[in-house]
Amino acid sequence: MRLLLLFLITLLPGLALAQPGTLAGNLSSVGSDTLGYLMTLWSEDFSRQAPGVNVQVQASGSSTAPTALAAGAAQLGPMSRPMQADERQAFEARYGYPPLAVPVAMDALVVVVNQRNPLQQIAPSQLDALFSVTRLCGAHSVPRFWGDLGLTGAEWRKRPIQRYGRNSASGTWGFFKQQALCKGDFRRDVAEFPGSAAVVQAVAGNPCSIGYASFGFHLSGVKMLAVKNDQGQAIAPDAEAIRSGRYPWARPLYLYVNKAPGKPLPPLVAAFLQQVLSAQGQRRVSEAGYLPLSDTQMAQARAALQ
Repeated sequence: MRLLLLFLITLLPGLALAQPGTLAGNLSSVGSDTLGYLMTLWSEDFSRQAPGVNVQVQASGSSTAPTALAAGAAQLGPMSRPMQADERQAFEARYGYPPLAVPVAMDALVVVVNQRNPLQQIAPSQLDALFSVTRLCGAHSVPRFWGDLGLTGAEWRKRPIQRYGRNSASGTWGFFKQQALCKGDFRRDVAEFPGSAAVVQAVAGNPCSIGYASFGFHLSGVKMLAVKNDQGQAIAPDAEAIRSGRYPWARPLYLYVNKAPGKPLPPLVAAFLQQVLSAQGQRRVSEAGYLPLSDTQMAQARAALQ
């Protein structure tokens, strides 16, 4: 990994930097709540190396990143989903080229229930029936009680199901809508929360609830469910399944930046990305509960910056 990082820094003109201590100015990040804690860790490390740089992090949701980047209000746009076509077009309308997506970590969308809940796995069609009013994934009925999902016994069979999720500014909300709801529409009785941590905490406090969140927020008090793939196999969201792509809802996390084709990155942005893609930066990924980039994914990040 260290050799690969040295190779990355050597080859990329956008990362050929002066000493961090000589840098000065302001660097603003606007975007993903999922990446909010990681951006804070990276910013703290960067500020120690470049004390002349003031880094500000605003984690209001992935949908706020494209607007801030297009307006020039932020140099870094963390997102937990790929930018949509209309978001890219708004950026291109101003600059004449699309924003650059740099993968920085691996995550997954996970389904969580209270740790007391005996449920172990769930099918995407069941999730669609639970969370969507349109039921485009093929379910014929809406589960109302935990018995409808196969739980038995008086304690669970007639317990009503309560649904928790993210708000529409969230990339996790958009990813779940696309992947689990077959691009359908959410039910109105899904309680919305501004962050994955709040979803997980709410599920931990309510045995009757089910929610979805980022893998990085697997806190005590909840249990992550295995999700059935297209072949009907229940795949648990562990590190190996996420890295290999066997888990159906694995996803990269991105930093979007403004990089003109054929030109180097602005010095502050280049220096920050060097920190993110360094061995220390990827250790921070693990500390935050996500998965560091593999060698192959690091090579993809290198190719994106070229």
